[in-house]
Amino acid sequence: MSLTFVFICLFLSVISGGLVVSYLKATNKSQFIKLSLAFSAGFLLAIIFQHLLPDIYQDKGTQVGLFILLGFLIQLILEYFSGGIEHGHVHVHKGQTLPWVLFLSLSVHSIIEGIPLGNQYAGIVSNHSHEHSSLFWGIIFHQIPVSIALMILLVNTNLSQVKAWLVLLMFAAMNPIGVILGFKISPEQIGIDIHVILAIVVGMFLHISTTIIFETSENHKFNLLKLISILIGCGLAMLMF
Repeated sequence: MSLTFVFICLFLSVISGGLVVSYLKATNKSQFIKLSLAFSAGFLLAIIFQHLLPDIYQDKGTQVGLFILLGFLIQLILEYFSGGIEHGHVHVHKGQTLPWVLFLSLSVHSIIEGIPLGNQYAGIVSNHSHEHSSLFWGIIFHQIPVSIALMILLVNTNLSQVKAWLVLLMFAAMNPIGVILGFKISPEQIGIDIHVILAIVVGMFLHISTTIIFETSENHKFNLLKLISILIGCGLAMLMF
């Protein structure tokens, strides 16, 4: 995959989420967003255990465990400010002002997860082909439901439709910014081991995927459609790489 293709796909994953809301009229109660989140959680969990974790430990050994835990905790902190929009929690109040802290939290998350992808394209970290592709598609499949949730929030703020799309486009730029940072700047240049950022991203993915999977439905039952979506996500990850 070329870097241009990566940038286009990262942008389109967010834009597609906006289109689902604008033209298919998805809401925070839509089953689609819940099932797409469940699918992405299954996909993320599969690539974590099938590719990312084994490759990181193979390259760097047990030292990365601390940074995986750190990533888990960083995501916990980010979700304190984002309100859990990463896993479908959209608190909608018509006419509300845009919660910029939420937007900044999502943006930080997107930039961080883009950095190791850029490192891989620059050859800064070991470029196992399946690890490379699995990280890319994990980001893509996760960004779609997140962008749907964000757009649902944006259309219910006091922003106009045009301004809501401008904010979404700003968010769409965050993953590519992370990729560019990872491509241009080696972690070792700023005194960080090259495997640290990827380990942190794995920890963040682990938090997001397990939160989505273990969250109960409104009637406190593990919905069959959610289970099927998770299994499809896991199965697709197993077949793709």
